[in-house]
Amino acid sequence: MMKKKSIPASKPFLILFLCQIISALDVPLDLSQPPTITHQSPKDYIVDPRENIVIQCEAKGKPPPSFSWTRNGTHFDIDKDEQVTMKPNSGTLVINIMNGRKAEAYEGVYQCTARNERGAAISNNIVIRPSRSPLWTKEKLEPNQVREGDSLVLHCRPPVGLPPPIIFWMDNAFQRLPQSERVSQGLNGDLYFSNVQPEDTREDYICYARFNHTQTIQQKQPISVKVFSMDSLNDTIAANLSDTDIYGAKPVTERQPVLLTPTGSTSTKVELRGNVLLLECIAAGLPTPVIRWIKEGGELPANRTFFENFKKTLKIIDVSEADSGNYRCIARNTLGSVDHVISVTVKAAPYWITAPRNLVLSPGEDGTLICRANGNPKPSISWLANGVPIAIAPEDPSRKVDGDTIIFSHVQERSSAVYQCNASNEYGYLLANAFVNVLAEPPRILTPANKLYQVIADSPALLDCAYFGSPKPEIEWFKGVKGSILRGNEYVFHDNGTLEIPVAQKDSTGTYTCVARNELGKIQNEVHLEIKDPTMIIKQPEYKVVQRYGQVSFECIIKHDSTLLPTVIWLKDNDELPDDERFLVGKDNLTIMNVTDKDDGTYTCIVNTTLDSVSASAVLTVVARPNPPFDLELTGQLERSIQLSWIPGEENNSPITHFIIEYEDGLHEPGVWHYQTEVPGTQTTVQLKLSPYVNYSFRVIAVNKIGRSQPSEPSEQYLTKSASPDENPANVQGIGSEPDNLVITWESLKGFQSNGPGLQYKVSWRQKDVDDEWTSVIVANVSKYIVSGTPTFVPYEIKVQALNDLGYAPEPSEVIGHSGEDLPMVAPGNVQVHVINSTLAKVHWDPVPLKSVRGHLQGYKVYYWKVQSLSRRSRRHVEKKILTFRGNKTFGMLPGLEPYSSYKLNVRVVNGKGEGPASPDKVFKTPEGVPSSPSFLKITNPTLDSLTLEWGSPTHPNGVLTSYILKFQPINNTHELGPLVEIRIPANESSLILKNLNYSTRYKFYFNAQTSVGSGSQITEEAVTIMDEAMASRQVDIATQGWFIGLMCAVALLILILLIVCFIRRNKGGKYPVKEKEDAHADPEIQPMKEDDGTFGEYSDAEDHKPLKKGSRTPSDRTVKKEDSDDSLVDYGEGVNGQFNEDGSFIGQYSGKKEKEPAEGNESSEAPSPVNAMNSFV
Repeated sequence: MMKKKSIPASKPFLILFLCQIISALDVPLDLSQPPTITHQSPKDYIVDPRENIVIQCEAKGKPPPSFSWTRNGTHFDIDKDEQVTMKPNSGTLVINIMNGRKAEAYEGVYQCTARNERGAAISNNIVIRPSRSPLWTKEKLEPNQVREGDSLVLHCRPPVGLPPPIIFWMDNAFQRLPQSERVSQGLNGDLYFSNVQPEDTREDYICYARFNHTQTIQQKQPISVKVFSMDSLNDTIAANLSDTDIYGAKPVTERQPVLLTPTGSTSTKVELRGNVLLLECIAAGLPTPVIRWIKEGGELPANRTFFENFKKTLKIIDVSEADSGNYRCIARNTLGSVDHVISVTVKAAPYWITAPRNLVLSPGEDGTLICRANGNPKPSISWLANGVPIAIAPEDPSRKVDGDTIIFSHVQERSSAVYQCNASNEYGYLLANAFVNVLAEPPRILTPANKLYQVIADSPALLDCAYFGSPKPEIEWFKGVKGSILRGNEYVFHDNGTLEIPVAQKDSTGTYTCVARNELGKIQNEVHLEIKDPTMIIKQPEYKVVQRYGQVSFECIIKHDSTLLPTVIWLKDNDELPDDERFLVGKDNLTIMNVTDKDDGTYTCIVNTTLDSVSASAVLTVVARPNPPFDLELTGQLERSIQLSWIPGEENNSPITHFIIEYEDGLHEPGVWHYQTEVPGTQTTVQLKLSPYVNYSFRVIAVNKIGRSQPSEPSEQYLTKSASPDENPANVQGIGSEPDNLVITWESLKGFQSNGPGLQYKVSWRQKDVDDEWTSVIVANVSKYIVSGTPTFVPYEIKVQALNDLGYAPEPSEVIGHSGEDLPMVAPGNVQVHVINSTLAKVHWDPVPLKSVRGHLQGYKVYYWKVQSLSRRSRRHVEKKILTFRGNKTFGMLPGLEPYSSYKLNVRVVNGKGEGPASPDKVFKTPEGVPSSPSFLKITNPTLDSLTLEWGSPTHPNGVLTSYILKFQPINNTHELGPLVEIRIPANESSLILKNLNYSTRYKFYFNAQTSVGSGSQITEEAVTIMDEAMASRQVDIATQGWFIGLMCAVALLILILLIVCFIRRNKGGKYPVKEKEDAHADPEIQPMKEDDGTFGEYSDAEDHKPLKKGSRTPSDRTVKKEDSDDSLVDYGEGVNGQFNEDGSFIGQYSGKKEKEPAEGNESSEAPSPVNAMNSFV
């Protein structure tokens, strides 16, 4: 289907321009001029015989013309026929046939003449014929009896009407008969059957003829068709056929094509230029032939060729001489082909090459009238003057006829006349009127003064200057009041006076003056041009895909000239939007709520102004889950397979990716649907495997990207026959629950796996590696069987076989099971312990004999516990720890031991039943390690030059203590550390007095214990010696002096005054953020004192060797609590206590966390005591 092309914005101007060229030749009606025919009836005028006949003839001229008519070449005196009247100031005839006169009485060829003093114009020959819609002649139609597969033609033969009727076939119910490649209507109205089928039998084949002019439909007698199949032909028509006919009847056989129309191998066709060429080929044959068209020696014309009536009709529109040639139609089926050649000749009624045009001349001027036409055959040209053949028309010395041209020289006013050119051949004629009007007139401009033209930028601007004058005036254009004449390539000057600016820009805006002058005078006219910005869609609607019942929005954001008022219109599929409240049109968008399938389509945003129009379109695709498949059909039913086919439902704009087939077993699980298989979305049949003894129903689900469709309606049911089972139970196991039994279990077959009624299981067992016979038992409705009286933990061969009423399943495979387990009988022997370090040991043992395990060996468990510490210190009870080692391991690692301690352990074997007896306890000891930190460190009794230190021994000495190490160093007021002093203290000491210290000095102490292995972790503390008495008294004396008190009072007064000033300024000019600035610049390391005890807040130092910063203080009891340095047990075995690698290696590291040594650098921390603060002040 051809799409309509839109006209660009510049096209209306060009059309206007063409109109102006034509209208520029019009003579103003206030000037003398010969008549011009302005309207007339068509040449072939078919009238409705039930209505008055109106024959149009309108003309203009100055003075107004008078009218007369001829009928069939002679004068038609309308005054003598009271039924005929002429409209006032017009030549139009009205023939009244409503008073009993018949339209046939006025058939004929009519011609109108319009005449005034300057000449006479004539109309075409108008042939008047009343339309006819005759009835069908009555005829007796015999029933058509035809064999299946034969061809048939039902003739319509409509009555000859005027114009010819439109033919169609219907039944008694006024329903059009269906047509196809097999059955179709020909161009002549006959109904053709390429081959008949039994379903063609009917008694109401009716041909109808519709006569549009009279709006009537005529009906032919119904035609009866009886199609006989070969199987019943002899029985049904034996009475009407001879024996030879009966016995000669052959079964339906395929036949190669034969043409029903046209007949023969060749034919001819003549068509006129510009008409529609219709060529037809209809063939008989079985199978139904397919038609193909070719043009010999060329191609079928593109864009003008169409195929109709199932390719039986070739249609070429707007034919020309180039379409002449041989066209071949080929009818083909599987048995052969037949063809026919149609020789087409395109003739042509006359058509204009150059039609004569009105000629306006001034006295003494020269001119020509040209009349050139073409056709096939070539038309003859004849001239008339004022309706009279020019050969017998009055002489005019200024006129000379030269074939298709009349030449005028030195015309005078008497030379005014109307000339007719007639071009005719056997296929028609052309008649054109053109006057010669001799006038002497000064210029006049017909375009209104000060006309405003508004044009879109970058479009053509056409400024009109319609003029008239005789002689023909010369036209000049100027821009602006004092502008120069316009010339150059940027302007186009048309003969009708129009000034064209091909690409108008903003600077083209202004006033333009048109000047028309001839020898009789001069006149000018001003017009104005404004250039507007083009309307643009800066945000166009975009392609959208939305799910059904969703919401979608199209944007259409525009930019336009501020002086133009745009209107925005939305269309759907080039039509108005549906009248639906779901469509919401906003300022710059269209929103569709609750989208449905009907909303699918193309949406166009059209923006119109008075000067231009722009549009943009976008497609909306509504997608949804597919509709369910339908028409499920089961075919090819076999015992173990069946074919399922279906018709897919609507895809809803999202292709179906696959189909899911489900089944229901109405016999065993009615109402439960199971997955069967799935197939690609392009497949609509599937071969399904079936199981015996199942009452199947199937359904199909379509799936696309949006989701799954609803299931289809179930198919018909199909019950498969019973059979013996195909498979045996799965997951057969034999595990004893007691030492003297064997529990055999299996997974029961599902209902459809039973393959038949009476499902049972044959359970068989025998002891492995013993020459025993199989023991069997048949059970039903269970999935477990217990064999009693078995030996403890011996292997058995087991098999479970399914059977039903029709027989046994195939022989099952054997599995190995074991009777029940009992506790192991023997403990592991030769247990050895190798101590690796103070926290880790390795234990070895000999494996127990497998027979003594009496079950599945799961591993060994090592129980171990601490007996006592060797440092002669009592300790609380420690619970036993357990490590499990999987499999047949003979060693393992014991982590997390405490140094310098005595341990015991034993080993036990483990099976599925439990643990065996324990091995004899094995004693081992761990060596010494480094001690933990001292339990506390207190510094008391500060004096001018001494401090007393007290401490507690380590909670975990981890060996024999050899000594304590004390290190200390002073910290001055600039946080610098002094020299480090180290003192070794005997292990039996618990206090120490440090003498010869500096007064009023802070010291940091580092304290730890030692064994023979090394030093333990340390604790730290800080303390300050006090000031001497003289310094203290001097400070008190200064504080009590009068001058000092006065100074402090002056400072306080000054601060008060500053506070008052700040308060006043704050009230006047806003907040004065003194407090905020003080807070912002405060030392972040200075911490507030606690309100409860007056001490400074605690400071947490990440590393103990760094000196304490401001605010650091020990607790009030001046003790340091011990660190929790006990080694934790890292679990290495399985279970609740630990884990080893497969090879028994130990995972992880054990090392005490040591505190770093004190730094020798100049780190220090300022003392926060009041005494130090006072010293700093002084």
